[in-house]
Amino acid sequence: MPIKWDPLLVRHTARELDERLGGARLRALRMDGETRELALLLREHTLVWRLHPTDGAVHLLDPVEPSASDLRLKARVAGVSAVPDDRLVHVRLAAGSAQPPLTVVVELLGNQWNAVVVEDDGQAGTARHVLWRRASERAARVGYPYRPPPALRRAGIDGELSLEAWLELLEPLAPPERRRALVRSVAWASPLNAAALVGGDLVEGHALWSHMVREETPSRPVVIETDAGRQPYPFPFPGVVSEPFENLLAAIEACADGAELRPSGDSEPWAAGIVAGVGPELMRRLERAARRAARREERLRRERRDLDDPAGLRALGDLILARYRDIPSGASSARLTSFTGEEVEVALDPALPPHENAARYYQRAAKVERAREQLPRLTEEARLERVRLEELLRAAATGEVNEEEVREALGPEPSVVRGQPTGPALPYRSFRSSGGLEIRVGRGARHNDDLTFHHSSPDDVWLHARDSAGAHVILRWPGPGRPPARDLAEAATLAALHSKARTSGSAPVDWTLRKYVRKPRKSPPGRVVAERIETLFVTPDAGVLDRLEPLR
Repeated sequence: MPIKWDPLLVRHTARELDERLGGARLRALRMDGETRELALLLREHTLVWRLHPTDGAVHLLDPVEPSASDLRLKARVAGVSAVPDDRLVHVRLAAGSAQPPLTVVVELLGNQWNAVVVEDDGQAGTARHVLWRRASERAARVGYPYRPPPALRRAGIDGELSLEAWLELLEPLAPPERRRALVRSVAWASPLNAAALVGGDLVEGHALWSHMVREETPSRPVVIETDAGRQPYPFPFPGVVSEPFENLLAAIEACADGAELRPSGDSEPWAAGIVAGVGPELMRRLERAARRAARREERLRRERRDLDDPAGLRALGDLILARYRDIPSGASSARLTSFTGEEVEVALDPALPPHENAARYYQRAAKVERAREQLPRLTEEARLERVRLEELLRAAATGEVNEEEVREALGPEPSVVRGQPTGPALPYRSFRSSGGLEIRVGRGARHNDDLTFHHSSPDDVWLHARDSAGAHVILRWPGPGRPPARDLAEAATLAALHSKARTSGSAPVDWTLRKYVRKPRKSPPGRVVAERIETLFVTPDAGVLDRLEPLR
């Protein structure tokens, strides 16, 4: 369960951070918009805010070395504070007389958590860095004035609300309406504490509210048990099961989804790598390399497992030569009597004479034998590469290696020199099937025609989800005959996934050879007419995207 934040939890978390970090020296700032994680890399600590809608927590961890992609900022933490009766934390940074002060504003509103670095202060100033750009009227934009959320303007923000006003608001209402009225009208109230404040005697509830919201009241950190799960809070509630903690950061740590993280230095790898000495971009490159290595190993294992029997292939070639008089001209298959008297169905290329069909089987048998010799070595090499990259990933996440070591281990990355033309973008994405064939998936309606008629050959296989808007798919097939069933099914699955049938349990996908597809005059982009169609029914399983190797 993600932690829920209310004004009292925000106030006391900020107060604790101010006590721990006031005067600390900042070395760098790390903002990862993809994972929505913010890190302040200090000399003695690393302050990490995880601001993803499913995981919002704050962690104070051991220091790490800034990476090359981090924003270098030499500043001092002048203080950490919370906006009264709100869910905004301000980390004020003093960068010296030559630079204006900066404020890191952490917004903990609903599930739209965000972080913005504001020049001057968090109430008025220019946004200099934004964790992620959300779609809203108040979206922070770099270089524009930062607009904080509008104040709630509830009564009692200074902790002063008379018992008479409290009773006048709540006494006439039934208990469910009391909670809603309290949260709507009274400062510092929230769904986390409303039940404790108005669920019993209203006079006692007012006394509890007055005690909790008083500025000088010290926190008594606990983890309370709620219907939604464990929740940190600065105060226990009467009659509510709770576990005391030494400080609020420890209570938050115990409830966070990443609770395995500990500031002891021996934490498990963190998937985003934000607390490692390796920047997020390089970390993701390493993760992609590890996934590619795992997919290659699995693909080689499947290929080795699914190899045909070369002796059986040669036997079919021998049978074709021995029974060639029984094979009708132009047949795509024939039932032949084997040397042991059994009938055998033999697939044929109708365009070839029997002796060339037999030669095809002998060639396939030789290819399988070569594969049997090479695949064990290739599979072991792929396994060792996967293990190497996974170990490197673990070491990078735990800070055992630095950026230079990771870059050296990964090797050079293909780069594009600025200002040089890179050529037109291809109208398709490309994957390699389990059998090694290329599958091209159109990038949208206006690119489908280009793929079908300019980036395919007449004997390639063309696929499209039936009666659904979606991508044209081309399975590159040198022929002759039908493509392997497994490769055809994978191409059909990609066609279903890239169509409006992607959410169906079973989707029909039409296929034919590309030479049987034509474009009517004046038809809209992507509209074609196909003949000699056959149909496959496939499950749009997104897992196929992980199993197939992306080519471009």
